[in-house]
Amino acid sequence: MSDDRATAGGSFLIGSEIYRKSTYGPKHPLAIPRVSTALDLIGALGWLDPARYIDSPRATPEQLARFHHPDYIAALVAAEAAQDVPPEARERHHIGARGNPVYREVFRRPATGAGGVMLAARLTAQGGTVHVPGGGTHHGRPDRASGFCYLNDAVLGLLAWLDLGLTNILYLDIDAHHGDGVQDAFHDDPRVFTLSIHEAGRWPYTGLLEDRAGGHARNIPVPQGLNDTEFAYLLHHAVMPVIRHLRPQAIMLQCGADALEEDPLAKLSLSNNAHWQAVRAVMGQAPRLIVLGGGGYNPWSVARCWAGVWGVLDGRDPPARLPPEAEAVLRALSFHRAAGRNPPEGWFTTLQDAPRPGPVRGEIRHLAAATLEGLPEPLAGVA
Repeated sequence: MSDDRATAGGSFLIGSEIYRKSTYGPKHPLAIPRVSTALDLIGALGWLDPARYIDSPRATPEQLARFHHPDYIAALVAAEAAQDVPPEARERHHIGARGNPVYREVFRRPATGAGGVMLAARLTAQGGTVHVPGGGTHHGRPDRASGFCYLNDAVLGLLAWLDLGLTNILYLDIDAHHGDGVQDAFHDDPRVFTLSIHEAGRWPYTGLLEDRAGGHARNIPVPQGLNDTEFAYLLHHAVMPVIRHLRPQAIMLQCGADALEEDPLAKLSLSNNAHWQAVRAVMGQAPRLIVLGGGGYNPWSVARCWAGVWGVLDGRDPPARLPPEAEAVLRALSFHRAAGRNPPEGWFTTLQDAPRPGPVRGEIRHLAAATLEGLPEPLAGVA
């Protein structure tokens, strides 16, 4: 696939069949099908234009070494080949430990996600928008796996933008978990400003309000039960003012779906309207936009959210009721956690959640105001 496809800009969707039937193991939160279901749902809705769908390339070890240590990459390749890992590699690289199991595609799958995000950066060199639902593994470290993330595709994509000469980039993360791996990767690089909205007091227990990573980061740790109204308040009173102040040349949005109310690994209360609102708000705020996936551990809510993200980017309105082909995709899912035992009918028949409004707590207003204090001067750069 030639990168020439996007020289005129436009919106593209990058996916892969590697996610189909790939699982971290039957008892792992990532036993569920996410990217494949989102892509199937997009196709069943008639939203999958073959001219704008790109099969993700797999990043090579040499490409991954732009951020990751070669010995760690080699350990991942060896773990996939052997389907096992020696004790010293487990201890050093956290492969096969701490929630990061050895599974069938333990190198190929994350390398495909990384290849997709790096391709998205190249495709948007002159402008444009790309959705990569298989991206968003924001906890990955240079030399070890962390938080179900073996490689950090977001960091690799941001580095690809920097390698193209960009000097003013915003990374926005709305996953329920703090984007620690991305923030730390650019701690000393003023060209990348990281902004993360995440649940306070949740793993990895970083991203405190006062954590500004040397000045070019802001963190908004929100209380449990964050509702749509509060998210909209933060979007319009914190996120958008930051964007307008920085005037970035490019925005990368990590759109993890674990902040949705039905997610089993977080305690926020958003509907998918919040995520779509965030995408809609940042569109057009920079010449380049990459939207990633991320967390999300309820297969129905993740697939409906990410399919709707593509709908927003592609100018599509969600139908009031899904067509039979799309409904069949969702009815074919199974989920062995409590929420899957008696799923509500709306998870099968609709794409858009009912809104989840509520009062805006004083803590939310304080977080928004604090976010805007002491922002750095925007870096000059040709858009």
